Amino acid sequence: MYINNDDFEKWMDKLSKKLNDIGADLKLLINTKEVFDEDEKLLDNQDLAFLLKVSYRTLQRYRTSKKLPYFMIGHKTYYRTSDVRAFVREHMELQQFKQFEKATRGDK
Repeated sequence: MYINNDDFEKWMDKLSKKLNDIGADLKLLINTKEVFDEDEKLLDNQDLAFLLKVSYRTLQRYRTSKKLPYFMIGHKTYYRTSDVRAFVREHMELQQFKQFEKATRGDK
């Protein structure tokens, strides 16, 4: 298949505009400090499953039962650390809560 120069340039222009739009969306997500409190972090399913040592399915059960607040951006699930702290305090053992606190706060 042969693409002439004009068609190629039009295609590249469309691609460039689309990538710019995606970049702008990513900038909005990266600048979460303007949306959330200064010390607030976001965790995705992978982060939270690792920190709590549970499966993705367990996280899904917590979400479905409305025990664990969450929100979605696109098709990806996120959790606020403050919501997770409250959930862990209420539903988990003290040792697991201390491990979560240490992992999310660092050496403060």
